[in-house]
Amino acid sequence: MAEKTIMLCCAAGMSTSLLVSKMQKAAESDGVDAEIFAAAAADADAKIEEKHPDVLMLGPQVRYLEGQFKEKLSIPVEVINMQDYGMMNGEKVLKEALSLIK
Repeated sequence: MAEKTIMLCCAAGMSTSLLVSKMQKAAESDGVDAEIFAAAAADADAKIEEKHPDVLMLGPQVRYLEGQFKEKLSIPVEVINMQDYGMMNGEKVLKEALSLIK
């Protein structure tokens, strides 16, 4: 099992899966032991139950869910910076996620 579990959530889970692969590459090159996965907003609750992530990062297109998740979860919940998301900057999003876990 990975040391840290990072969950990304977006409308359909498609755009974040590309970001997940970039974050995994960044984690590997930084020697970070992390499980990073993406889920569609509709499947988010089931994935949270199944995987117990340490942090939940929301795609900018589902930022309206931030309040709901913050109310019901005891883990950090953050909206991914729109510029980092648009540029698919896996390294910056990974750093942000890790800083929220600490």
